[in-house]
Amino acid sequence: MAPWGERLAGVRGVLLDISGVLYDSGAGGGTAITGSVEAVARLKGSRLKVRFCTNESQKSRAELVGQLRRLGFDISEGEVTAPAPAACQILKERGLRPYLLIHDGVRSEFDQIDTSNPNCVVIADAGESFSYQNMNNAFQVLMELENPVLISLGKGRYYKETSGLMLDVGPYMKALEYACGIKAEVVGKPSPEFFKSALQAIGVEAHQAVMIGDDIVGDVGGAQRCGMRALQVRTGKFRLGTVAECEAQ
Repeated sequence: MAPWGERLAGVRGVLLDISGVLYDSGAGGGTAITGSVEAVARLKGSRLKVRFCTNESQKSRAELVGQLRRLGFDISEGEVTAPAPAACQILKERGLRPYLLIHDGVRSEFDQIDTSNPNCVVIADAGESFSYQNMNNAFQVLMELENPVLISLGKGRYYKETSGLMLDVGPYMKALEYACGIKAEVVGKPSPEFFKSALQAIGVEAHQAVMIGDDIVGDVGGAQRCGMRALQVRTGKFRLGTVAECEAQ
């Protein structure tokens, strides 16, 4: 295996996942992962361009950035690529009016979106809002459409909070796909368009960037399929069994 210097030769930009890499969310605002505040400061003080690339869909970008700044991170809202704003752009461009199956914490991102008479469903990590009634409402909207559109803010299976592992949006997305016989459009990692938008924001090509994340599928696999290099940290949702499972495929 080549030395690290050779493997990272030509890197001009770094994409950083947030949850599980910089901090573990949870009660009281969560906790910074040991060494992460200092690592971000060193990256931003280097010649490298840095972009934060997250699938966070329980908080608005403003709330997420405020939380991270309170933990000591040097980060601004303009440095974050997140799925909710990207989804809003898609909805406006295509004239879509969503039934929103989302967390109240991210609802403000959709304030300028028409939600009357829905002709699609947007699903995110809705937390406690993943009730039978809300899932069934989404199901009914999709089943009544001639050409059903399901947009999912990510497809992660789970993530880590300070209290332990938590179900992510992926399992609920899969339930609607199965029930309705459709395929969701994923906005967020591992969507190639999502990675490309983050790279465009810092002005680097895929072969000049490295993605750092805790999810071997969404972060590492997604980045590699876009032509980037990728590093997996051993924090957050990292599990040796998941790595072995992917290597065996």
